[in-house]
Amino acid sequence: MNWDAISFDWNQARAFLATAEEGSLSAAARALRQTQPTLGRQIAALEADLGVVLFERVGRTYVPTPTGLDLLEHVRSMASAATQLSLTASGQAQAIEGTVVISVSDVMAAYMLPPMIRELGETAPGLHIDLLASNTFSDLKQREADIALRHVRPEQPELIAKFVKEMTARHYAAPSYLQVHGRPSEMAELAQHSFISFGDREQMKRQLQSAEILISDTNLRFSSASAIVAWQMVRDGLGVGIMADEIADKCPDVEPLFPDMPPFRFPLWIVTHRELKTSRRIRLVFDFLAEKLKQSDHG
Repeated sequence: MNWDAISFDWNQARAFLATAEEGSLSAAARALRQTQPTLGRQIAALEADLGVVLFERVGRTYVPTPTGLDLLEHVRSMASAATQLSLTASGQAQAIEGTVVISVSDVMAAYMLPPMIRELGETAPGLHIDLLASNTFSDLKQREADIALRHVRPEQPELIAKFVKEMTARHYAAPSYLQVHGRPSEMAELAQHSFISFGDREQMKRQLQSAEILISDTNLRFSSASAIVAWQMVRDGLGVGIMADEIADKCPDVEPLFPDMPPFRFPLWIVTHRELKTSRRIRLVFDFLAEKLKQSDHG
């Protein structure tokens, strides 16, 4: 071990990570329960120690520089290791037992959560995780699930919600579909293509029309209430579909239609009921998933 190479303070690295994750010095200060001047000094000290510039300031937003982005993944790994160290040292993870039910869409359950659940199982071997894969909202108040991942913030005051991140999505199609039907060069040309509907056709049509893609019922030939099934139809070349970039990245048999255009953006929230304050197993899973999902940003 080259001890001389480890020359910076973990508190400085944590300040850097929190600011990068939260997007501003004020939000990072709230997350770490510190003052903005303290965080500012820690980041400046880290930059001085490493001899690099970590952020560009755009208004009130702190945007990582290319060097900052390169270092960010290493600091995230440090944060994950620090969390594991704390859990192991305190014996919390080993002592926590029981079942936690997580409500999540079927496509996220299939494509995003398995590696996180595997790591969670290694961290807390006494836990049993049930994935309630459903594209309808589970009633947390009625205890249908302990934790839910949602794209809208719940309004019920008895629920606890934490914003995880903003996700992105694009139009995707299989090369086999594009070979037959051609590649659209602009969004307006999508009106000449077949779409795969995830769920209700009318809702899908309204969403596309709101994006100024003027389609009719003839464009929506195939549909499924299961996002997994609908996505598989896209992968098999039956039509165009909209999918989160994080999931599409795992599927080399599709490609984005307009990679240079701005993507659709939508939020991801993790939600639970007030038992979070008293249940150690729910608190562990809630915090673990919030951190891992935040780290899994597209790109």
